[in-house]
Amino acid sequence: MVEKTIELTGTSTSSIEEAVNVAIGRAAVTIQNLRRFRVKEIRGVVENGVVSQWHVTIDLSFVVSERVHE
Repeated sequence: MVEKTIELTGTSTSSIEEAVNVAIGRAAVTIQNLRRFRVKEIRGVVENGVVSQWHVTIDLSFVVSERVHE
């Protein structure tokens, strides 16, 4: 088995978890066999003294298909 890892950033106005799910959900539209993720960085935007956005950067791994294209 071979895995490939890509870096993605998800954004949410409500939570860190939702930002992670946004990134993974978008990847799942075009990538099959998603396996695991690792949070690399958490950032936020502050407006008027409160957090208005969460930005979460993740490494997302997936299994590379064993099929060989001809």
